[in-house]
Amino acid sequence: MKKHALIIGFLFLSTVTSITAQEYNDTTQVWRIITVDGNEFVGTIKKKEPAQFIVTSPIYGEIILNQAAINKMELVQQNQLIKGEVWTDNPQSSRYFWAPNGYGLKKGEGYYQNVWVLFNQASYGFANYFSVGVGMMPLFLFGGTATPVWLTPKFSFPIVKDKFNLGVGSIVGTAIGEDAGTAGLVYSVATVGNRNTNINFGLGYGFVDDDWGSTPVFSLSAMARVSRNSYLLTENYLITTDGETVSLIMIGGRTVWPKVSIDYGLVVPISSDMDQLVAIPWLGFVVPFGTY
Repeated sequence: MKKHALIIGFLFLSTVTSITAQEYNDTTQVWRIITVDGNEFVGTIKKKEPAQFIVTSPIYGEIILNQAAINKMELVQQNQLIKGEVWTDNPQSSRYFWAPNGYGLKKGEGYYQNVWVLFNQASYGFANYFSVGVGMMPLFLFGGTATPVWLTPKFSFPIVKDKFNLGVGSIVGTAIGEDAGTAGLVYSVATVGNRNTNINFGLGYGFVDDDWGSTPVFSLSAMARVSRNSYLLTENYLITTDGETVSLIMIGGRTVWPKVSIDYGLVVPISSDMDQLVAIPWLGFVVPFGTY
C-alpha cells in the first residue's frame, strides 16, 4: 500500500509542478479537483497542508483531500463557470464527425475512435502542434480478403489564440492483402472560433499512386456547444470527379463524458442521378487516453 501511495503521489506532483504556492494561497481562485477514484470537486483552497488540501466547496462544504488521492488539479477560469457549473475544455475539439480542423491534440493527448464497428482509428499528439492517427477497417473479420489501413499526420498552427487556427495534413492509405498501391488526400483547413464553437473551411486534393486529382475537394464544417456535455455538429463535402459532382451532408450531435463521448447523426449524399433522398445513420464513440 505504501508503494502504491508513493507512486500516486509522484504522479500527482508531476501534474502540479507548474502551480505556484501563490496560486494555492489565493482563496478566491476556483479549482477543479479530480481524485484517483473519479470523484470531482469544485471549490476554493482554504488551506494547503504538507500532505493534504482543505477545500471549501459550495456543494459539500469544507472537505479534506489527501494529496495522494488527487489525480488532477486545474484552475477554473471565470468563463468556464456557467450557471454554477464548470464547463471544462472540449475534449474532442480537433475534429467533427471525422474531419479535422485547425486545432490539434495537445502533447500527450490521444483518443480511440470507432464508427459502426468497422471504422477504427487511434490518434495521438506527439507535440502541441503535431499529431498522427492510424486507422484500420478489419474486413477480414467479415470474410473480406483486403484490410484497408491508413495514416493521418497533421500540423496545427495557431494564428490568433482561441480565434483563428490553420492546419495541414494528409490521409494516406492502402489495402493489406492485395496489390492496391496507395491513395489518399492532402488537405489544408482554416478554423474560425474557439475550441467549443467554430466554423471550418477545408480544401484538399486526392491522389492514387502518382496520379493527382485535377479538382479539389471542398469541405465546410461547424461545431457549437449547447450545454456542459453536448455539441451540435455538421460536416459537409463537395466532391467532383470525372465531371460528376457529389455532395455529402452530415448533421447531428456529440455528447461528452469524462471517459467516453458519442457522436450521432445522419449522412445525406446528394447527386444529380439520385432518384430519392437517402439518409444513412452515423453512430460512433471515442475513448480518450493519455493526458486528457
